[in-house]
Amino acid sequence: MARFNDARPEDAVHTLLACLRHPHWAHRVAAHRPYPDLPALLAAADEATYDLSPEALAAALAAESLPSLPEGAYSAAHTALSAASAAYESRFGHAFVICLDGLPGHEVLDHVLAGIRSRLANDPEEERLVAADELRRLARARLAGTLGDPGHRTPGP
Repeated sequence: MARFNDARPEDAVHTLLACLRHPHWAHRVAAHRPYPDLPALLAAADEATYDLSPEALAAALAAESLPSLPEGAYSAAHTALSAASAAYESRFGHAFVICLDGLPGHEVLDHVLAGIRSRLANDPEEERLVAADELRRLARARLAGTLGDPGHRTPGP
């Protein structure tokens, strides 16, 4: 935490952008340093995520990509994921976002495919709220992983 708190502003922003790819969010979280501990930083990150405008949320979602499949995933899995992802992006206009924090590698594909398929039934406003919450969870997990909290696994993009 001390390293993050003491970092130059541009370095702190760079670290934050690796967690959620929106400059306003990163600058806002960085501007409120120092944080007494990781929970305080995560709370500030949550608040900044909740406060994203619809346009900022759309930009942050557009900067995301599907999570990577585990090594050795068969080609049919890639095909199924590509097709489901294309259907999702066509319906909602952004990449499917899901937090896989703590999920074992062998469950990733099934979890992602089930998530895409179930969320395709959402109306656009409902899905915007679900995607925003998943983006918030991703940012939290990435922050915790980046700052070395051993209780969190850093998920892929």
